[in-house]
Amino acid sequence: MGSAARPLTGARAALGEVGSPQPQGGRRAPAWLWGGRCAPAWLWGLPPLLALGVVFLYPLGLVVQESLAPGAYADVLTSRAFREALGTTVWLAVGATVGCLVLGFTLALVIAFVPFPGGRAVAKSIDVFLSFPSFLITLALLFLYGTVGIANGLWTDATGAPEGPFRFLATPWGVLLAEVTYFTPFVMRPLLAAFSQLDTAQLEAASSLGARPARIVRQVILPEALPALAAGGSLVLVLCLNEFGIVLFTGAKGVTTLPMLVYGKAILESDYPAACVVAVVNIAISVGLYAVYRVVSRRVGAQR
Repeated sequence: MGSAARPLTGARAALGEVGSPQPQGGRRAPAWLWGGRCAPAWLWGLPPLLALGVVFLYPLGLVVQESLAPGAYADVLTSRAFREALGTTVWLAVGATVGCLVLGFTLALVIAFVPFPGGRAVAKSIDVFLSFPSFLITLALLFLYGTVGIANGLWTDATGAPEGPFRFLATPWGVLLAEVTYFTPFVMRPLLAAFSQLDTAQLEAASSLGARPARIVRQVILPEALPALAAGGSLVLVLCLNEFGIVLFTGAKGVTTLPMLVYGKAILESDYPAACVVAVVNIAISVGLYAVYRVVSRRVGAQR
């Protein structure tokens, strides 16, 4: 054992691992990274910091600078258009989040605990669904429930009416349906992960004691799922607050959210200071909610 240890030590010394520079925090710098030479640790932080500054911080700084035009904040924050857009954004985001939580919990419950053919394939397909762009879901809903969609076509063919009754996609309810449809898998993914770690012995014990399925779900499964529900709900809330493609593709002209207001002010009216003010407010709300999401996600990870 002793003779085998000496060549290994020599090899480590030859590779520069012994005596490698110590970065801040007291941790040994790996030899393969430094190449055996004493290089300042802050040099390795410059490229990502420069890239971050050019790609993200500089444009963001320009937006904030433009929003500081004289009277821009006062004009925008006191306007009726901003108040209505803020209210519409909040109620759509909250409504979609509640809908995603209810539908996501129900679907995840069925997939995880109700055996049916193809259940595993359905669970795996959720990851694929997460990669779809939001406008694709909206486009599919337009094919189904649009003015000239399948549902209206079947209605006119069956009744002889000149037009169908399904016109809700161009209303806030259509936007809400599209957001619930698109964002529900973002709730199901953490729920399925949580259900996979649930001890089935608890469910069997509760069932053997005469508990009905509804009571088992309420008293055994739901408490275990609350952290995953909180994490998924927080993420959906942040995403819904910033959703632009769904609102645009539904063609809901009476639905103006904060991202749509930014688009209208910047592109349609060329009022860049007002657009930047709305963007800064939207960013502030999103960053605050994202901080909440990170805290909830950390607690979920600690409980697993």
